[in-house]
Amino acid sequence: MRSEWRGTIVCRMPDASAAGWLAQALGPEVAREVPRARAHVELRSPTEVVVEIEASDTGPARAALNTYLGWIHLTLETLGRARRA
Repeated sequence: MRSEWRGTIVCRMPDASAAGWLAQALGPEVAREVPRARAHVELRSPTEVVVEIEASDTGPARAALNTYLGWIHLTLETLGRARRA
């Protein structure tokens, strides 16, 4: 796939445990085949998770960015509720 559109999401987490949870939660989603887009998740530091998205066009780029932002939000909400329980 020739990538013409790129996006990067950087999540700076409060601690290494939260960053690990987020990276682990996003891992299975990265493994999925998505038409005209691909993503890579990396734990860049103990507290920083980076999602890099490459897409062939603006539509798939927007869809992938929105999808990953939604998964990140869901993961952080779940983690927050689990920690309060």
